[in-house]
Amino acid sequence: MAQWCQLQMLDSKYLEQVDQLYDDSFPMDIRQYLSKWIESIDWDTVAVQDSLATVRFYDLLAQLDDQHSRFTLENNFLLQHNIRKIKRNLQDRFQEDPVHMAMIISRNLKEEQKILSYAKTIEPDGEGAVSAMVVEKLKLDNKVKDMKNRVQATDQNIKSLEDLQDEYDFKLNTLKNREHDMNGMTPKELERERMTIRTMCFDLKSKRQDVVSQLAEVLNVTQALVTDLISEELPEWKQRQQIACIGGPPNACVDQLQNWFTAAAESLQQVRQQLKKLQELEQKFTYDNDPITQEKAFLETRALELFKNLLVNSMVVERQACMPTHPQRPLVLKTGVQFTVKLRFLVKLQEFNYQLKVKAFFDKDVTEKKGFRKFNILGTNTKVMNMEESNGSLAAEFRHLQLKEQKVAGNRTNEGPLIVTEELHSICFESELQLNQSGLDVKLETMSLPVVVISNVSQLPSGWASILWYNMLTTEPKNLKFFLSPPAATWGQLSEVLSWQFSSVTKRGLNEEQLNMLADKLLGHKGQRNPEGLIPWTKFCKSINEKSFPFWPWIEGILDLIKRHLLPLWNDGSIMGFISKEREKSLLSKLCPGTFLLRFSESSREGAITFTWIEHDVHDKPVFHSVEPYTKRELTAVSLPDIIRTYKVMAAENIPENPLRFLYPDIPKDKAFGKYYPKPSETAEPMDVENVEKTGYMKTELISVSEVHPSRLQDNMMPMSPDDYKALEQYVSPKDIDAVASNLLGFGDFEVEMSADFEEDRGLETN
Repeated sequence: MAQWCQLQMLDSKYLEQVDQLYDDSFPMDIRQYLSKWIESIDWDTVAVQDSLATVRFYDLLAQLDDQHSRFTLENNFLLQHNIRKIKRNLQDRFQEDPVHMAMIISRNLKEEQKILSYAKTIEPDGEGAVSAMVVEKLKLDNKVKDMKNRVQATDQNIKSLEDLQDEYDFKLNTLKNREHDMNGMTPKELERERMTIRTMCFDLKSKRQDVVSQLAEVLNVTQALVTDLISEELPEWKQRQQIACIGGPPNACVDQLQNWFTAAAESLQQVRQQLKKLQELEQKFTYDNDPITQEKAFLETRALELFKNLLVNSMVVERQACMPTHPQRPLVLKTGVQFTVKLRFLVKLQEFNYQLKVKAFFDKDVTEKKGFRKFNILGTNTKVMNMEESNGSLAAEFRHLQLKEQKVAGNRTNEGPLIVTEELHSICFESELQLNQSGLDVKLETMSLPVVVISNVSQLPSGWASILWYNMLTTEPKNLKFFLSPPAATWGQLSEVLSWQFSSVTKRGLNEEQLNMLADKLLGHKGQRNPEGLIPWTKFCKSINEKSFPFWPWIEGILDLIKRHLLPLWNDGSIMGFISKEREKSLLSKLCPGTFLLRFSESSREGAITFTWIEHDVHDKPVFHSVEPYTKRELTAVSLPDIIRTYKVMAAENIPENPLRFLYPDIPKDKAFGKYYPKPSETAEPMDVENVEKTGYMKTELISVSEVHPSRLQDNMMPMSPDDYKALEQYVSPKDIDAVASNLLGFGDFEVEMSADFEEDRGLETN
């Protein structure tokens, strides 16, 4: 089933997360209309090739033209208009930079996959947690509903009070006129009328008291709701945003928070209007100890303060600072490279549209930090918040900001207490809301999560490590000196974050087996994989000595290797990846010869992968062979499935054979990797010498071959299936087989072109 169709079948809470992926820069309409075409394109590849991005950009415009034609046939004028407008906007935004559009589509598709994956994971296993979240949401929804009902009831009572007061005023004036007209009513009738008016006056005073009490109660309920929103819901949303920034589950949609904030604001605005109405009634009629006179000022002040408090906390950073070139690495900014950041105002009232002018500042009001770098913020750093067409939210997106380091005299490096990737900085946003008719003058401010500023892309992995560590261990956005004394992380915390690093860029996180290997690497075997075991920052990201390399760069190298060369294999579970050599032998030891598994090398900082297979010697003892790890350089030339397909080992002068038969535990090699093999072409075969004259060349194929010199001779046999061995036993006795096997040579490893001599030797580890 298409990804877009699967998404539409999810619960509304997940659909809200999908909604957040699309805005005016790339509307959801395009995703809806062109879903099949969009999902048929490899946008990861498009996003790194300028020429291909340009082609796909014009392809997309052509697809929109086709869609417009369909709407024309349907006589759907509104959708025709929308499509034309979308096309114009895309041309304005991406004609000069189609790669940016490809990056947005690529990012959105990956985020959709994360939402799908998370929804499928959480529903069966996390039912309790989901239920708890639903219960909390229902509680707040009920509080909002109760508040609205009370406001409406108060409104009705004020209208009833107004009607009663008008009737009382009318009858009182009528009675006064009749008292002057002695011929109009008898004394008895006058007295009866006076009694009626006195009763109405009593009812009027009682009604006034009820309305004032109701308003006070409405403010009590609203205050409780506002407290919940500001003290609990907003911080929890911000914490979820932190988790989402470092690869965790997508943040629960901000729309729900906006709905609650807006509902509270609308109710407070209604209360303020109701108080004005009471003031009008008071001006027409009042008396000693009038509850309106006594309570009006207090209630007005209270309603205004609640409203201001709500507004002050309503400006949030909806999308944290991020370079479009590195959408999976938010909060790491490079000098001279544009970054984007998006704000939202949670109180969505029409009267605020175009009223909020927001200005961005870098490290504003930050205490002077000796040795820390200083930066100027360049680009359009002022934006006006307006209602977005896509979802109606009140937002402002800064799309063209850059940072430039301030040049200072002296050598900063010698003075600074931290390396540059441990320096934390902040982006502050300020605005002011002035609505004279409402008596409002509110200063607004919000701050981004801390950012790391790098000057070279090679610093990105270390900068990202700092972002991970900070957001994993603290929720305080202003603790910019965090790395002067960074706390240790527990393995329970770090293991989850490490898994997110894989699930955020692929379809698979880390399983328990893989995490166990990493736990042993960080905690040591004595640590017993204790979730409470502590891992210091230095062990995670810094070298212990010159010979070793830090843990995180090793993980980052593997992540890059997966993204560039192994993504399909990782996603389908073919790569075991993180497994110790001891565990590797344990898993393979009881399996049939030729069974192999894929694991990442522990000795390559840049990321490398190897395979290990099992054989049995003449005494039926297991022997394990591991090929020298393949790095990005080798995998750029030949894909790993091709290496596995064509891999050969050679004993003495025998014909080279492929020892790899089953992917662990028992999947036939071609079944596991066949879909990744190159499709056969109709061109001449690589060794088709009869067709050489047509091109002048014989085609070549790069393969891997293993060979061992006599000095490394071992008592090993080539992998042989049980069926082959039984067939051989019919003609040759086991004793003779042993005698022949003892004369066979072992294995080595090198690469060869089929039409040429062997090119280069590769090592083969035998255990």
